[in-house]
Parts: sequence; structure tokens; C-alpha cells
Amino acid sequence: MSEVPATPVDRSTDDRARTLVAQMTEDEKFAWLSGPMAIPLAGEDKPEGALGSAAFYPGIERLGIPAMQQSDASLGVGNLGNVRPGDHATALPSSLLLGATFNPSLAFESGALVGREARQKGFNVQLAGGANLVREPRGGRNFEYISEDPLLTGVLAGQSVAGIQSEKVVSTVKHFVANAQETGRVMVSSNLSEAALRESDLLAFQLAIEIGRPGAVMPGYNLINGDYASENAFLLNTVLKGEWEYPGWVMSDWGATHSSVKAALAGLDVQSGANLDDAHHFGAALRQAVKAGEVPQSRIDDMVTRILRSLIEVGALDPVPALPIDYSQHRLIAQRQAEEGIVLLKNAQGTLPLAQRAKRLLVIGAHADHGVLCGGGSSCVTPIGSLSLPGIDMMGMQVAKVYQPSSLVQAIKEESAAQQVDFLDGTDVTLAVAQAAIADAVIVFAQEWRSEALDAKGLGLDGNQDALIEAVAAANRNTIVVLQTGGPVLLPWLDNVAAVLAAWYPGSGGAPAVAGVLFGRVNPSGRLPITFPASESQLPRPEQIDPATTTSNPGMPRKGEIIPINYDIEGSDVGYRWYARQRLKPLLPFGFGLSYSTFEFSDLRVNEPGKVSVRVNNTGPRAGATTLQLYIAKTGEDGFAKRLAGFEKVFLAAGEQADVEVQLEPRILARFEEGGFVIGPGNYRVWAADDAEDERLGVTVTLHAP
Repeated sequence: MSEVPATPVDRSTDDRARTLVAQMTEDEKFAWLSGPMAIPLAGEDKPEGALGSAAFYPGIERLGIPAMQQSDASLGVGNLGNVRPGDHATALPSSLLLGATFNPSLAFESGALVGREARQKGFNVQLAGGANLVREPRGGRNFEYISEDPLLTGVLAGQSVAGIQSEKVVSTVKHFVANAQETGRVMVSSNLSEAALRESDLLAFQLAIEIGRPGAVMPGYNLINGDYASENAFLLNTVLKGEWEYPGWVMSDWGATHSSVKAALAGLDVQSGANLDDAHHFGAALRQAVKAGEVPQSRIDDMVTRILRSLIEVGALDPVPALPIDYSQHRLIAQRQAEEGIVLLKNAQGTLPLAQRAKRLLVIGAHADHGVLCGGGSSCVTPIGSLSLPGIDMMGMQVAKVYQPSSLVQAIKEESAAQQVDFLDGTDVTLAVAQAAIADAVIVFAQEWRSEALDAKGLGLDGNQDALIEAVAAANRNTIVVLQTGGPVLLPWLDNVAAVLAAWYPGSGGAPAVAGVLFGRVNPSGRLPITFPASESQLPRPEQIDPATTTSNPGMPRKGEIIPINYDIEGSDVGYRWYARQRLKPLLPFGFGLSYSTFEFSDLRVNEPGKVSVRVNNTGPRAGATTLQLYIAKTGEDGFAKRLAGFEKVFLAAGEQADVEVQLEPRILARFEEGGFVIGPGNYRVWAADDAEDERLGVTVTLHAP
């Protein structure tokens, strides 16, 4: 089958970029090919003219080219290290929560929010678009990524990028590709076959690029099959710029450039965060390589043309009208996203929504009176009023553990009819048990903090939280647990509590969103974008690298050797696909989520070409939403166990039904062979499901060889 054609660049955009490059001096060109962080490290000052952010490249006033100001990230406009004191910003929920919405329109809307705030703050490039698949459930940056599935990830990441760029701000997609863990992130080589890579991680990026048309692509810190991502000619030249005809620029991650000639010829266009590298590879060294004939001058011109072409295409060079940022409206957008992405994991005997007769409530959880937890690192957004606690050291900078200002206790008081709401931080288990025994219901906010530069150690909750939950549940049968986590966690107390919500890192509107679900204003519709394992022994690689034996950050002395990670163990069968192939039963499957209503699927029909229609009926007592998930499997030696091939979020009133037609993504049905994706002859089973384990409603279709 043929590939989806690349979207051509507008001819006038291309001509304008080339004309500007022709007028630039060599100094002006090279000033845009490398640059230091615009967040001053120890003993350094931020560049003159820089707002203070991830990067700054000087403008060229005589050509009408403004400075390039680059900021992090997908979850809002970051302010790492408070480099811009007092700068307020809206904190979006984590990307995993966005994935849990299964709602592309929300992805676009939240991306546009980030683009508006970035533009009004003076930034024209946003280092957003996290599109890595979650191959390692304990990965420290999983909260920045969308899911373990290539279709869900590609569609939502692409829509988020499109939203950002609709506000005349260039967005990246990152971290290209197979960048699955933080421990040893500058030392690991992600090793897997081309076919497996094409059918999984690369496919997620391919979809995101087709949908979002990002102006830039950022490779990761890792190696892929032995070559660093930033100088991997197969990925950058052969696939990205060659087969996919990608017209934008490739920027390295900060401190992830390792050479001059090799990187330039392999397709890297910009050395980002050059002060973190061992050398200024795209400075004097690259100039000398051009003089020596090792790198052609045309390659330098191509680098700058790609940058300008992307900036021009989205309108990032246009003047910025001074408009106020409506933070109140943006907070409501963040709240609405959180409301759709909170997943109801358990609801024994209809415990939720909490009845109005619950007059005395006990809320337990560290800093739940102040706000909601967010993930650490460059993507962390710190609205005014955030609580910053000691976190970790990253590249010589202190990365705080941040609670964003959205008080869970206050939201519960406002949402409920309780006469008394007591709060405990949970440090005193004996006191918590005593208070739980006299409460009508207990809400425990459990937490698991993750951050860039450090993977989670195992899948357990931090500290003594499991013991606290067990003890409180023994004292009060109406114990509800709300998880604030950066990924899946083990739930050893699941059978002993009444209800469980996965709230992820819920952002600026997180508290009213959680309270809305707890008390029934919101009918939950989130679905798990990632499998919750029953134990770590179910993972393809149960053992973890000891962080003391390797180096995890750029700019730090290298420790040990390159560490090969064998991703061919699961190959393209990431996440739920692995569980299906190995016949493992997880604790909670991908796509799982409960509602306060009930839904039925019926009358599944496979239409041509590649469309499936299903009747969806809300058989419950209230309006709500469900996600129609369409899976496909192929039998035989060249088959595959299970793949999400299409999805649609459906909103229905009580008693309403709708016939929903979904276009299947053809590359999900295919295997990658030399030369491209091929849908081979054979038997394919197609079914509509509530989650990745549900196989009740399906049909088998036979495709014959042409």
C-alpha cells in the first residue's frame, strides 16, 4: 500500500525563506545553528535580549527577522529555576491525562492555549509535542507522553502540535525516537529491528507529523541501534527528511550533540544547549569543516532555510499584537480537560458519586490543602502560588517538586454538602485511622512523583502510602483513593477500598475537576492510556538499571559504557499488545474506565474502504461519554495479536443511541516490509470494545491476495 503523501510546503513560503538566507551573512547563519541555554547556569549570564527560557537566537533586524525565543513545553509555558520571576502561566494536566481523554479536539484546544500564552509572553517556538511511546512504565518522563499506543499517541500529539501552531508559534515533536527511560538516558542504546520500529514508535511520530505539521523535530538523548539520535542518518535523512519529505528543522536536545561533520551530514540542523556539550560542534568546528570541504556550504544554507521556512509557515515572524492573557478562561479549559481525563478505576456498590448524606468527610494527603502534584523537570509549569519543595539535581540545577495552586480540600468543601470536612496530611497513621473511624467517608490523595532525569524505582507509591491506605480502609469501608501519579502504579489494597480514581497530574483546574467527579457534577469518561501491570514481573524487562552505575544527564562526566536495551523482546508489541501476545492478565487493561452510566455496543459492520460502523447506546440513567475502541488482530505466522486501529469518543444523553462510523488507520492493519507498509492476505478479526481485554463484539474479515 502507498504511504500518506507529505503535505507540500507553500511555494511562496519556500521562496521567502531562501531569499532571506541568500541575504544573510555567514556570521548570521551560524548564529542560528547553535546556542547556549537561555537559563543561566552557575557562573553564566543569560544572553542579551533573551527572555529567559530554554534557548535564544538573536534576531536580524535589517532583514526583519525577530529573535528566536524558545520555551518548554507541552504542558504550558515553563519557568525552570524561576528565571522569569513572577511569571504566571496555566498548567495543563499531564499528557497521560490528555491521552486518557481519547479526545482529539481537546488536544487541539489545549495546544492552542499553550500557543496563546507562549505568543503573548514573547516566545515563538514551543518545545512541545511529546510523542514517545511508553515502553518503560517506570520512565521518569512518562507523564509528558500520551500513551503506549502509536495511534492514540500520534493522533493526540499531532492535534496538540496543530493547536500550538494555530497561534503562530512553532512546535516541536520530541524525543525522536524510542526515548523510553531517564536513567542513563545519555548512555542507553534503544535497539530494535526496523520493522518493529516502523510499526510502533516511528508510526506514532509519523502520524503526529502528518496531522500537526510541526516546524521542528527534536531527537532524544539516547542512541538507536548504536548511533546517537542526533546523528542517526537513517532516522533523520533516510526516514524523516527523505521518505516523509519533512521540510522543517531538526534541533538536538539540550547537550545532545556529539560531533560536527557526522551530525551535520546525518541531518541535524541545530546544536541546542551547546554549553552542555563537550564542544561547540556547530560553531568554529563546523565552519572549519565547511572550509575543508567536509560539509558543503549548501548544507549550511539548507539548515537555516529549514528554520526560516517553519517560522514563516506558521506566522511566527509576524508582529505580535499586545493582548492580555485570559488566565481565568484558560484555567477552565485545563479543568475541562482534567474532567475528561480522570479515570474511574473502581466503584464498588455505587460508592461514587458520594451521596449528599455523607455529612462528615475526612481528606488525607500531603499538601492536598494547597494544591495538586505535577511532574518535575523542564516541562513543569509553576503558576503563581505554587508550592516548591526540594526535588532533584538536574544538570547542576535544582528541580523542585511542585504542587500547583488548586486546593483539593477547598474544592471538596465547595462541591459537597458535607457539614464538616477534616484534613490530615497522613504522616500520623494512628491519627488518620482514628479520624477515619468516625467519618462518613474518607478521601485519600495518594501520590507518586516523577521527574525528568530520574526513573521511578519500581511501581509502588512513595513512602508508607500503601500501609496508610490499608489501615484507613480497615477503619472505614467508604474509603476512596485518588491517585496523582506519573504512570501506572501497583495497587495492593485495591480489593479493600470502595472506589479509586486515576487523576494523574491534573493541572491548574485539577481540584474542581476531581471534586466534580467525586460528587457527581462530572460523569467520568476517562480511559487508561497505559496498562496497569499486576506486577513488575509481567514487564518485558523487569529489572532496572542502577542509576549509580551510569550517567543520566548531559554536561556530566560519563560513567560506565553504552548500555544496550533490547526492545526486540516486545518489538512492535508495546503495552497491551505485549500482554495479549504473552497471554498475560494485567491488573487493569489499556482503554479501561468506568462511568456513572452504562453503554452498549451492537450492530458492528465492516464497510469499504476500511470503515467500521457500530451502534452505541447509553443504557444508563444519565448523560455521559464512552470511547468506542476498535481493535484488529491477524491470525497466522505473519499475524499480530491485537492493535487499536480506530477510536471515537461519543457523548450521549440518557437513553440516546447513535450509529458511529470510524475510519481504520490502514498502517495499523499492515506489517512493514522492505519498501513500506503492506496489508497482506489472510484473516483479520475486527471488534468493538470497552478496553483492550474486551472481545465480545467482533467479526472476521478475509482479505485475498491481489
